[in-house]
Amino acid sequence: MRAAIYNPYLDTLGGGERYTVSFAKVLLNSGWKVDIEWNHPSIITSMQDRFGINLKGLEVVKDIKKGDGYDLCFWVSDGSIPTLRSRKNLLHFQVPFHNIGGNNLLNKMKLFRIEKIICNSKFTKKIIDKEYGTESVVVYPPVDVDRIISKRKENLILFVGRFSQLKQNKNQNVLIEVFKKLVDNGLKDWKLILAGGTEIVDADYLKNLEKMSERYLIEIIRSPDFSILKNLYGKARIFWSASGFGEDNEKNPEKVEHFGITVVEAMSAGAIPVVFNAGGHKEIIKDGVNGFLWESTDQLIKITNHILKDRSVYSSVSKKAKRDSSAFSFERFEKEIISSIL
Repeated sequence: MRAAIYNPYLDTLGGGERYTVSFAKVLLNSGWKVDIEWNHPSIITSMQDRFGINLKGLEVVKDIKKGDGYDLCFWVSDGSIPTLRSRKNLLHFQVPFHNIGGNNLLNKMKLFRIEKIICNSKFTKKIIDKEYGTESVVVYPPVDVDRIISKRKENLILFVGRFSQLKQNKNQNVLIEVFKKLVDNGLKDWKLILAGGTEIVDADYLKNLEKMSERYLIEIIRSPDFSILKNLYGKARIFWSASGFGEDNEKNPEKVEHFGITVVEAMSAGAIPVVFNAGGHKEIIKDGVNGFLWESTDQLIKITNHILKDRSVYSSVSKKAKRDSSAFSFERFEKEIISSIL
């Protein structure tokens, strides 16, 4: 059996690309021959290093020809609906595209050739189904929870997310400002680390973050590989995220977090997630149980101080976060893809 995979964003190596690679891994594990469209075979090494996934058997080709000649085609949409030509066509939405005229006659005709539309969260599904007039299915992204384990914890607050400003602002600048306020108000011996991809990045934004961080215990780690990320998750006590802060869920759904793979990765290592209350975050976090949701920077400061001062809160929430992360394992993802999609 031959499968073709297309993702126009492979060079960003973010959560959507991890989803694509994981889908390829499910196929490879099931004995499929899998081709992925890209302009250079070095992308395989880059994906293996970033995500820690063995992709032996995956082949890079210049053109999968919209799936022509393949038994299956998995296509990540950029908002458009392609005319796919394999025997079984799957269209995947990572982004909740909206207000683009998706429910037009041409798209309806193209959708006749697509067997299933897959979304990464209920948040994405709700918007996609309304925009395109479809009934998609949700398969949550897989997280390598078994290999991300808790280590001896340090006084470390971590955020992991690419530094790109193109589609979704991760708001690292907001986290820096909040951390500086905490330090200025007496927080001692704590460090903030911001780690993420810099493959597509606004150089001025990154330079500004570095300038903002001067004279504080703040470290920026560019494009870390999976082994570095595992170590950071293992040591971190708290995981912050400001993704979606300042945006309207309804008006600009594409600018908030669509799911939040790095949140689950942090949870699997026992780090307490304190994340902005929007988008897919709300499908992962039960506020006050396995993490915390915040809506203002003052609230982020208040919650963080609460965690720092009450050891019983830290212990109970950390344990629950670790347990709940198992719901997003690769084994769960593989089972759902095989039983419901393939």
